[in-house]
Amino acid sequence: MSSFSVRFLAPQVLPSTSSSRTKPWVLAAVPTTAPSSVEVDAGRLEPRVEERDGYFILKEKFREGINPQEKIKIEKEPMKLFMEKGIEELAKLSMEEIDNTKTTKDDIDVRLKWLGLFHRRKHQYGRFMMRLKLPNGVTTSAQTRYLASVIRKYGKDGCADVTTRQNWQIRGVVLPDVPEIIKGLEEVGLTSLQSGMDNVRNPVGNPIAGIDPEEIVDTRPYCNLISQFITANSRGNPSFTNLPRKWNVCIVGTHDLYEHPHINDLAYMPATKDGRFGFNILVGGFFSPKRCEEAIPLDAWVSGDDVLPLCKAVLETFRDLGFRGNRQKTRMMWLIDELGIEVFRSEVAKRMPQKELERASSEDLVQKQWERRDYLGVHPQKQEGLSYVGLHIPVGRLQADDMDELARLADTYGSGELRLTVEQNIIIPNVENSKLEALLNEPLLKDRFSPEPSILMKGLVACTGNQFCGQAIIETKARALKVTEEVERLVSVTRPIRMHWTGCPNTCGQVQVADIGFMGCMARDENKKPVEGADIFLGGRIGSDSHLGELYKKAVPCKDLGPIVADILVEHFGAVRREREEGEE
Repeated sequence: MSSFSVRFLAPQVLPSTSSSRTKPWVLAAVPTTAPSSVEVDAGRLEPRVEERDGYFILKEKFREGINPQEKIKIEKEPMKLFMEKGIEELAKLSMEEIDNTKTTKDDIDVRLKWLGLFHRRKHQYGRFMMRLKLPNGVTTSAQTRYLASVIRKYGKDGCADVTTRQNWQIRGVVLPDVPEIIKGLEEVGLTSLQSGMDNVRNPVGNPIAGIDPEEIVDTRPYCNLISQFITANSRGNPSFTNLPRKWNVCIVGTHDLYEHPHINDLAYMPATKDGRFGFNILVGGFFSPKRCEEAIPLDAWVSGDDVLPLCKAVLETFRDLGFRGNRQKTRMMWLIDELGIEVFRSEVAKRMPQKELERASSEDLVQKQWERRDYLGVHPQKQEGLSYVGLHIPVGRLQADDMDELARLADTYGSGELRLTVEQNIIIPNVENSKLEALLNEPLLKDRFSPEPSILMKGLVACTGNQFCGQAIIETKARALKVTEEVERLVSVTRPIRMHWTGCPNTCGQVQVADIGFMGCMARDENKKPVEGADIFLGGRIGSDSHLGELYKKAVPCKDLGPIVADILVEHFGAVRREREEGEE
């Protein structure tokens, strides 16, 4: 692909003027340490893929020892299901016909993930989850109504989830409906393309971008541009659909680090350099069953104009050189480890338009000593007379009627826009202050999606769990709510506690960044019988002093979690037992 640069108007970047939030500014030092440089044979830097007939294919000489998913990609290009209309023919087949041949079976179980469709063979045979692309988590009332109309027809099998990447996933979809659903998505400005498997996932940004009085930069234009580039404006972009593994990206626009940069493969951290606005770069953050790592500095700075060329260069480096054997060792950090950060950096630099990268800036714009703000509830926007209202969506699960009602509220009280967050909540922006009282009195906010949930509920996150996901070992969403309710009866807490649930070691629920994390596993009860359980993690932190949590207690039966969590909250988080409270009154 040809080199290019994209121009942005330079954003105005100013220190916060809010007297109630004044904090000392801290300049980040230029990184002085990085993984040791390693000796890399020149042959190792030969690209392992080549372009054939518009698609990138793994070269024959690099196919020894590749994993089964790579073989499936070689046998049939997944993007042809979309770009050459293969989905229309596939949707005409019955499930029995599909399962009769390996190619079509692989189509529905693997290749359709390139179209954002995940067959729930284990728990919902013949039904699919559909994951969208929603850059920066911004959506409209019209889009929300359309998604509601899709899931409503599937009755009890249809529902929607807000994900930990500011995204929608809808459930219950059947294959014959897919071509029509894809057309409907296009009509409302949505796509599900390239949202699963070895593709770039939803670009994450500040959920209150453009309305945040304290923001450093509006992340929406950058997230939109990256998403449009990656999918070629929803037409499909084969240049980045044959990555060795999935790949996450975020643009940081706030001191609060709502975007969780340290767990992304590529994170843009705002920084100025010689009077120019741009970003320092972090690379390599990821979670997997066998290894979890925080992103590390690339020792690189790019101007706002070069956000897209840098993204392209990092992706091409990963695509060209990444390992394609054991799937547990194919995320980008494994490549960085193998090459060493300086060789990896040089490979990125040679793929930049000017064949070079500037070193990192010392003028980091993110304040290190910053108290993370709560976006739930009512908050003034930078636009005079307007506020945004953050709503708690319990474990991110919605039904069709919920979505229709949220769309109505966005139209009636706001500007027809909704914002999704990585904590699985939803924000209604642009509400006139004169309409706030009426909005807060709406039944949906009183009965379902409170702007003022309890302290423990507001920090609760849960993955899909085994209700729908075939990889999950335990049920998560209902159990997370039940255990939290039990804990609230046992103890009282005075500060926010983030509790995350994930059904399996793939850790979609991001338990390692939680104060308390629960990872599904099998355990044994008091009678030594196997039961659903959880490994408990403790000590995860987000923000500028981020830290991944560590295993605290293994294989606790789920039925025993309530009292144990209550003990943890008392011992580590200053909670007070309810019976003690009552006894002191």
